[in-house]
Amino acid sequence: MAVLKSCYHLMENAFLKLPFLFSEDRLLRDLNYCQSYQFTSHFNTNDYSGDWKSIALRSLNGEVNQIYAHSSGSENYKNTPLLDNCPYFREVIAFFECEKESIRLLNLSPNGKIKEHRDHNLGYEDNSFRIHIPITTNNNVLFYINNQKVTMSVGESWYGNFNLPHWVENNGTTDRIHLIIDCIRNEWSDELFLQSGYNFELENKPPQYSKETKLRMIEELKKMNSETSIALINQLESEL
Repeated sequence: MAVLKSCYHLMENAFLKLPFLFSEDRLLRDLNYCQSYQFTSHFNTNDYSGDWKSIALRSLNGEVNQIYAHSSGSENYKNTPLLDNCPYFREVIAFFECEKESIRLLNLSPNGKIKEHRDHNLGYEDNSFRIHIPITTNNNVLFYINNQKVTMSVGESWYGNFNLPHWVENNGTTDRIHLIIDCIRNEWSDELFLQSGYNFELENKPPQYSKETKLRMIEELKKMNSETSIALINQLESEL
């Protein structure tokens, strides 16, 4: 069941708007400085079409072109020199009173599409969480998490459970650039999420899946072809 848990979650906790609003002007000021450096195209070319690129403010080796984000312990991450010249980004990052791992700027250019995919261990129940803060966006950006549209405005702060299926399209004429902060869960973040409407009870309750989701789970289980997956398939089919 651990495989299923990592892939499917109740939609109530799929995303969460946090009660922070940051300055558009000051975000843009630091962004303008960062744009004097070269952004690196995203490494997983199978996951997108168009132009999707990034630059690191905090990375595993402390270099701006090290844009790969994965969990290896916050103590292994280092701020990049770029962050030294971005005073407002530092202020925003410090606003989150928890340990941080990767911190990046991600730029999806006009006509860029990030295909539906899932990340690994990026739900709050995994004791880590990813924050999105839009710096530039437009009304023709589509962002869906678990088949639900999420509209993020400039300066807002959002959590998303990226274990869930998600995809993005920039159908506008301007770049969509977000500040992305990967954080480690702690007591401060628990209180923040509680105040913001996160349902902690759902973390310990068995999920209730829709018929569509059950059919998708059955298809995934068929690929495993094990005694456990066959038993789960039989259970799910009996519930349809």
